[in-house]
Amino acid sequence: MADYANDAAALLDHVGWQTSNIIGLSFGGMVAQEFGVTYPKRIQRLVLMCTSAGGIAGSSYPLHQLAQLPTFERNKALRLLTDTRFTDEWLAEHPVDAEIMRFQEDRPNSEKTALQIEGERLQLEARIGHDVADRLHLISAPTLITAGRFDGIAPLANSQAIAERIPNSTLNVYEGGHPFLSQDRQAMRDIRAFLAS
Repeated sequence: MADYANDAAALLDHVGWQTSNIIGLSFGGMVAQEFGVTYPKRIQRLVLMCTSAGGIAGSSYPLHQLAQLPTFERNKALRLLTDTRFTDEWLAEHPVDAEIMRFQEDRPNSEKTALQIEGERLQLEARIGHDVADRLHLISAPTLITAGRFDGIAPLANSQAIAERIPNSTLNVYEGGHPFLSQDRQAMRDIRAFLAS
Protein backbone atom coordinates (compact mmCIF):
# COMPACT_ATOMS: atom_id res chain seq x y z
CA MET A 1 0.00 0.00 0.00
CA ALA A 2 2.95 2.31 0.64
CA ASP A 3 3.92 1.91 -3.02
CA TYR A 4 0.49 3.15 -4.12
CA ALA A 5 0.76 6.17 -1.78
CA ASN A 6 4.25 6.97 -3.02
CA ASP A 7 3.01 6.73 -6.62
CA ALA A 8 0.32 9.30 -5.78
CA ALA A 9 2.93 11.63 -4.27
CA ALA A 10 5.12 11.20 -7.36
CA LEU A 11 2.17 12.09 -9.58
CA LEU A 12 1.55 15.28 -7.58
CA ASP A 13 5.24 16.14 -7.92
CA HIS A 14 5.07 15.51 -11.66
CA VAL A 15 2.15 17.91 -12.20
CA GLY A 16 3.66 20.45 -9.78
CA TRP A 17 1.05 20.32 -7.03
CA GLN A 18 2.36 20.67 -3.50
CA THR A 19 -1.09 20.00 -2.01
CA SER A 20 -4.40 18.65 -3.23
CA ASN A 21 -7.81 17.45 -2.17
CA ILE A 22 -7.63 13.66 -1.90
CA ILE A 23 -10.66 11.46 -2.53
CA GLY A 24 -10.59 7.69 -2.15
CA LEU A 25 -13.34 5.13 -2.66
CA SER A 26 -13.06 1.55 -1.35
CA PHE A 27 -9.52 0.39 -2.26
CA GLY A 28 -8.79 3.99 -3.24
CA GLY A 29 -9.82 4.97 0.29
CA MET A 30 -7.18 2.63 1.65
CA VAL A 31 -4.58 4.26 -0.58
CA ALA A 32 -5.83 7.69 0.49
CA GLN A 33 -5.40 6.75 4.15
CA GLU A 34 -1.87 5.52 3.55
CA PHE A 35 -1.15 8.73 1.64
CA GLY A 36 -2.68 10.76 4.49
CA VAL A 37 -0.57 9.21 7.23
CA THR A 38 2.59 9.40 5.11
CA TYR A 39 2.11 12.86 3.55
CA PRO A 40 -0.33 14.68 5.88
CA LYS A 41 0.84 18.17 4.88
CA ARG A 42 0.05 17.51 1.21
CA ILE A 43 -3.71 17.17 1.79
CA GLN A 44 -6.08 20.14 1.78
CA ARG A 45 -9.26 18.10 2.34
CA LEU A 46 -9.72 14.35 2.50
CA VAL A 47 -12.80 12.31 1.53
CA LEU A 48 -12.90 8.61 2.40
CA MET A 49 -15.76 6.56 0.94
CA CYS A 50 -16.83 3.02 1.89
CA THR A 51 -13.38 1.98 3.05
CA SER A 52 -11.53 0.39 5.96
CA ALA A 53 -8.38 1.13 7.95
CA GLY A 54 -7.47 -2.48 8.74
CA GLY A 55 -6.06 -3.84 11.97
CA ILE A 56 -7.96 -3.01 15.13
CA ALA A 57 -10.13 -0.54 13.17
CA GLY A 58 -11.59 -3.36 11.03
CA SER A 59 -10.69 -4.75 7.63
CA SER A 60 -12.76 -4.89 4.50
CA TYR A 61 -14.12 -8.26 3.45
CA PRO A 62 -11.32 -10.51 2.10
CA LEU A 63 -12.40 -10.43 -1.54
CA HIS A 64 -9.57 -12.76 -2.58
CA GLN A 65 -11.56 -15.60 -0.97
CA LEU A 66 -14.34 -15.16 -3.53
CA ALA A 67 -12.04 -16.12 -6.41
CA GLN A 68 -12.16 -19.78 -5.37
CA LEU A 69 -15.96 -20.00 -5.61
CA PRO A 70 -17.94 -21.15 -8.66
CA THR A 71 -19.40 -18.21 -10.59
CA PHE A 72 -22.97 -18.66 -9.29
CA GLU A 73 -21.89 -18.84 -5.64
CA ARG A 74 -19.45 -15.96 -6.07
CA ASN A 75 -22.14 -13.73 -7.58
CA LYS A 76 -24.62 -14.61 -4.84
CA ALA A 77 -22.05 -13.82 -2.12
CA LEU A 78 -20.99 -10.62 -3.87
CA ARG A 79 -24.58 -9.38 -4.02
CA LEU A 80 -24.96 -9.49 -0.24
CA LEU A 81 -21.50 -8.02 0.27
CA THR A 82 -22.32 -5.16 -2.10
CA ASP A 83 -25.50 -4.41 -0.15
CA THR A 84 -26.75 -6.65 2.65
CA ARG A 85 -30.34 -6.14 1.39
CA PHE A 86 -29.62 -7.51 -2.11
CA THR A 87 -31.65 -10.69 -2.02
CA ASP A 88 -33.39 -11.91 -5.19
CA GLU A 89 -36.63 -10.46 -3.83
CA TRP A 90 -35.07 -7.05 -3.15
CA LEU A 91 -33.49 -6.81 -6.58
CA ALA A 92 -36.77 -7.81 -8.25
CA GLU A 93 -38.43 -4.79 -6.62
CA HIS A 94 -35.53 -2.31 -7.05
CA PRO A 95 -34.53 -2.05 -10.73
CA VAL A 96 -31.72 0.47 -10.18
CA ASP A 97 -30.05 -1.82 -7.66
CA ALA A 98 -30.59 -4.77 -10.00
CA GLU A 99 -28.82 -2.85 -12.78
CA ILE A 100 -25.88 -2.07 -10.47
CA MET A 101 -25.48 -5.80 -9.82
CA ARG A 102 -25.95 -6.76 -13.47
CA PHE A 103 -23.13 -4.40 -14.43
CA GLN A 104 -20.89 -5.77 -11.68
CA GLU A 105 -21.59 -9.40 -12.52
CA ASP A 106 -21.02 -8.90 -16.25
CA ARG A 107 -17.56 -7.37 -15.77
CA PRO A 108 -15.67 -10.62 -14.98
CA ASN A 109 -16.94 -12.11 -18.25
CA SER A 110 -15.10 -9.52 -20.31
CA GLU A 111 -11.68 -10.36 -21.75
CA LYS A 112 -8.78 -9.21 -19.54
CA THR A 113 -5.21 -8.61 -20.54
CA ALA A 114 -2.34 -10.24 -18.66
CA LEU A 115 -1.48 -6.79 -17.26
CA GLN A 116 -5.04 -6.34 -15.92
CA ILE A 117 -4.96 -9.76 -14.28
CA GLU A 118 -1.59 -9.01 -12.66
CA GLY A 119 -2.86 -5.62 -11.48
CA GLU A 120 -5.89 -7.23 -9.85
CA ARG A 121 -3.67 -9.77 -8.11
CA LEU A 122 -1.36 -7.08 -6.74
CA GLN A 123 -4.32 -4.99 -5.60
CA LEU A 124 -5.78 -7.91 -3.66
CA GLU A 125 -2.37 -8.52 -2.05
CA ALA A 126 -2.14 -4.88 -0.98
CA ARG A 127 -5.63 -5.08 0.57
CA ILE A 128 -4.64 -8.09 2.68
CA GLY A 129 -1.82 -6.23 4.46
CA HIS A 130 -3.54 -2.84 4.78
CA ASP A 131 -3.40 -1.50 8.36
CA VAL A 132 -3.17 2.20 9.19
CA ALA A 133 -5.34 2.08 12.33
CA ASP A 134 -2.60 3.17 14.71
CA ARG A 135 -1.41 5.98 12.39
CA LEU A 136 -4.71 7.66 11.47
CA HIS A 137 -4.17 10.33 14.13
CA LEU A 138 -1.41 11.71 11.86
CA ILE A 139 -4.00 12.91 9.33
CA SER A 140 -4.46 16.62 10.01
CA ALA A 141 -6.65 17.76 7.10
CA PRO A 142 -10.40 18.21 7.48
CA THR A 143 -11.80 14.77 6.63
CA LEU A 144 -15.22 13.59 5.50
CA ILE A 145 -15.83 9.88 5.99
CA THR A 146 -18.80 8.44 4.11
CA ALA A 147 -20.38 5.02 4.42
CA GLY A 148 -23.33 3.00 3.23
CA ARG A 149 -25.50 1.69 6.02
CA PHE A 150 -25.83 -1.72 4.28
CA ASP A 151 -22.25 -2.18 3.07
CA GLY A 152 -20.99 -5.74 3.51
CA ILE A 153 -17.54 -5.11 2.02
CA ALA A 154 -16.56 -2.16 4.22
CA PRO A 155 -19.07 -2.33 7.09
CA LEU A 156 -20.31 0.83 8.78
CA ALA A 157 -18.42 -0.12 11.97
CA ASN A 158 -15.16 0.28 10.04
CA SER A 159 -16.01 3.85 9.02
CA GLN A 160 -16.99 4.62 12.61
CA ALA A 161 -13.59 3.33 13.76
CA ILE A 162 -11.84 5.56 11.21
CA ALA A 163 -13.82 8.60 12.38
CA GLU A 164 -12.82 7.91 15.98
CA ARG A 165 -9.14 7.98 15.02
CA ILE A 166 -8.91 10.96 12.65
CA PRO A 167 -9.02 14.37 14.34
CA ASN A 168 -11.22 16.97 12.62
CA SER A 169 -13.29 14.32 10.86
CA THR A 170 -17.00 13.91 10.21
CA LEU A 171 -18.87 10.69 9.42
CA ASN A 172 -21.91 10.71 7.12
CA VAL A 173 -23.97 7.54 6.69
CA TYR A 174 -26.11 6.99 3.58
CA GLU A 175 -28.96 4.69 2.62
CA GLY A 176 -27.12 2.21 0.47
CA GLY A 177 -24.41 -0.39 0.42
CA HIS A 178 -20.92 -0.32 -1.06
CA PRO A 179 -22.20 1.61 -4.12
CA PHE A 180 -24.07 4.17 -1.98
CA LEU A 181 -22.99 6.98 -4.31
CA SER A 182 -25.32 5.47 -6.91
CA GLN A 183 -28.07 4.75 -4.38
CA ASP A 184 -28.35 7.92 -2.27
CA ARG A 185 -28.25 11.21 -4.19
CA GLN A 186 -27.50 13.20 -1.04
CA ALA A 187 -24.03 11.65 -0.81
CA MET A 188 -22.55 13.43 -3.83
CA ARG A 189 -24.15 16.72 -2.79
CA ASP A 190 -22.53 16.46 0.64
CA ILE A 191 -19.13 15.54 -0.79
CA ARG A 192 -19.19 18.46 -3.23
CA ALA A 193 -20.22 20.87 -0.46
CA PHE A 194 -17.45 19.60 1.81
CA LEU A 195 -14.80 20.04 -0.89
CA ALA A 196 -16.08 23.53 -1.75
CA SER A 197 -16.21 24.79 1.86
